[in-house]
Parts: sequence; C-alpha cells; structure tokens
Amino acid sequence: MKNKKTLVELCMSPDLGGLELYMVRAAQALRDEFNVISIINTDTKLKSYYDENDTVVQIQKSSNLFMFGAAKKLAELIDEKGVDVVHLHWTKDIPFVVLAKLLSKRKPKLVQTRNMTMTRFKDDFYHRFLYKNIDMMLPVTHQVKGQLEKFIPQDIRPRIEVLYMGSDKTEMLDNDALHAFKKEIGLDENHFNVGMVGRINEAKGQHLLIEALSKIEDQNVHAYFVGHEMREGYIKELEAKAKALGVESRVHFLGFMKNPHYFFQACDAIVLASKRETFGLVLIEAMQVQTAVIGSNSGGVVEIIDDRETGVLFEVGSSDSLAEKIEMLKEDRELLESIAKAGKVKCDKMFSNRLQFEKLGVILKDLSES
Repeated sequence: MKNKKTLVELCMSPDLGGLELYMVRAAQALRDEFNVISIINTDTKLKSYYDENDTVVQIQKSSNLFMFGAAKKLAELIDEKGVDVVHLHWTKDIPFVVLAKLLSKRKPKLVQTRNMTMTRFKDDFYHRFLYKNIDMMLPVTHQVKGQLEKFIPQDIRPRIEVLYMGSDKTEMLDNDALHAFKKEIGLDENHFNVGMVGRINEAKGQHLLIEALSKIEDQNVHAYFVGHEMREGYIKELEAKAKALGVESRVHFLGFMKNPHYFFQACDAIVLASKRETFGLVLIEAMQVQTAVIGSNSGGVVEIIDDRETGVLFEVGSSDSLAEKIEMLKEDRELLESIAKAGKVKCDKMFSNRLQFEKLGVILKDLSES
C-alpha cells in the first residue's frame, strides 16, 4: 500500500513486563495499517517476542540523559525511513526521542502512552522544553489524564486522550488440558489457589499476599507467584518471610511465564496488590479468561474493578483486608463465579485489544495527517 504512513514503536526499557509487551502487541496490531519499525534496547529480552513479519532495530542505550549517540542514530533512521510518527512507551525515553526529533529533518509527530503517574508540576525549563516537543499523550486511565492536566502547564501541554490497554483473546483450555497444566506446575485442584503475576519486587506487593496467607487459618489456601525477580535475592527474602510466618508450604514461586494465560485459568482468583498501579493489565488478562480478580482500591484499578460486581477491592497496603477478601471468595462460591462472569463481560466490552488498537490506529493516522 503506497500511502501507508511510517510509524516507529519505541521502548528502550531493559525490563520485561506489561509496558514492554504492550509495545510489542501495538507494533504487531498496527502493521497492516502502517509501515511499523520497532526500536528496542540492545540489552532486552523483547526481541524474542517479535516474528518474521516484524521490522526490529536495536539501539544501544547509553547512560547520559539525552543519549546523544542513540538520538543521532534514531534521527538518521527517521529521515532514512520517512518516519511520520514516533510512539514511545517508557517515560525515561522522552529526552532522547525529543532530541532525535530536533536532530531529524522530518520532525515526526511524537506520541507517548503514559503508563506512570505524575505527581509534581512540570513548569521548569527542562520539562517545558520536553513537553512542548511532544504532540500527544495517551494516558491509560482517566486518573492519569487528570494528573497530566494538573501538572503540565496548559501552554505546553500536548493533546491528551485516554486510551485503555487491552487483552488479547486467548486459547481456553478444556478440562483435560487444564488438569494437565495444573499438574505440570504443581497446583493442587483441591486447594483454593490464588495467583499473582508481575515483576517480583516490593512495589508489586508479593509480601502482602504472603502476610495475608498467614492470617487465613484454612491450610488449603495457597499462593502462586509468576514473574521475574527484579533484585537478586528478593525471592529468598520472601521465602524467608513465608517460613517465619509458618506458611512456606503454601507459597510457591513458578518463575517467568512467556504466556501466563493458562496460569490465569488455573487459579481460583488473581490478586494485584500494588500500592499505586496506574492501570492493572494483569487484572484485564485474568478477567478475559473468566477468573475472579482482587485488587487494591487505588490508582487505575478502581476503573477496572466494580467492587463485588466485576471483582473485589481490598484496602491498599492492608494484608488484613486482603486476607478477608480472599476468605470471602473462598467461602462464597456463588459470588466468586458471578464476579468472574461479569468481569469477562466488562473486559470484552471495554478492554479488548482489538477495540483499543483500532482506536490507537485512528489516533495515530489522524495525527500523522495533521
């Protein structure tokens, strides 16, 4: 197609989580409408998530703020490939992408998907310089939109439009396959199994679930954790905590799973215990396969969970409250099943990847032609 615009999807984060994988999905969802070039860090595991139909360029990330060498390389690519829009996902990439825009001849439009909260005014010279060179920001919740409007001065504020993240339709396991998967990961079907998926670090709140487990007398309630350890030795600290609380036999670390959708189906409930989760993609992915969800009553989670309707909310930071909600769902099977069903309905209606990427495509196309 001659008239296809050229889009760069960019994320230089070295991590492997929801933010990074969303960028990969966006690139693949938009490649029929755009000539998509994905730019990632040389030091990342993201490369393995692309396929032969993807165009991927790896750039070395340097330690200085504006990463002049990387910015120069990006500017050259922008001009060589005729890039119309750069869509970035990691806030730390803003300085070098803005510099690349200024170094380029084409001066592409810059769009940032904003996954993180904003908590202070951006009225200093440095931030004014950055934000006046960004054309559009796509906060992932209305809460984040409100923060951007509050903290970025109006005269430099980019256009802002909320765009939720979504979840892919996934393969649903039949009873035999699900039974086999549970056996493979050591999950006992006679237990009430609670799962957490995400980076293994203090901010994600794995310690809260372990503490909550120690306050639940029923020994058949078990917790399973899936994700990368972000600081070497932290899992051992959590295991020591579980041992000190007398629940080590009920706490299980399964490591990273490239596709956790089978795991979501294997659990009775999925917990998101972060203190300040901007969105909560894990909740969407669990709801999509009709698994009940429990989330802390803060951040973007409250835009996903309608308490006791599409999920259950617990008091942020409180292991007592979390334990109470887990026990409530364990004892009330009717409630567990009703919120799982209602959660799937809401997910299909508001948080499907197809719907959200269609919206993203329209936004980027309109911007590229303006």
